Amino acid sequence: MTNITYKATVKDAGDEFLIATTPGNYSLTIDTKSDRKSAPTPMELLLVSVAACTAVDVVSILEKKRQAVTDYRVEITGERRDEHPRSFTKMHVHHIVYGRGVSAQAVASAIELSDTKYCSVAATVRPTVEITTTFEIIEAA
Repeated sequence: MTNITYKATVKDAGDEFLIATTPGNYSLTIDTKSDRKSAPTPMELLLVSVAACTAVDVVSILEKKRQAVTDYRVEITGERRDEHPRSFTKMHVHHIVYGRGVSAQAVASAIELSDTKYCSVAATVRPTVEITTTFEIIEAA
């Protein structure tokens, strides 16, 4: 199997700001002063990346299972070490599925497939981060 190489760049923009350019040539501002609240920090981006990765998987799988999902969102929380390196030790992913007659078994299966097979971001952090998941289904009117 051949590995795929990706290249991104991060440039110092001064005053503890960074400008990142992704492999797809998208730019975003990163703020390393978390108390300033003017752009996401690297750790916030990591947390959101885990949620976004699993969300894409779950939505796609539920569509393939022909579930009548009308809305969907993920809430993610993370716990970090107090001492340096202040890495995440735990993340909890909560899936909220809105729809008509959505099967709990289908949702559980979609989450399981994302967790064990498809979500590469979670697979990357899982060796050092305990990731737990829950879900709820809210019946749409």
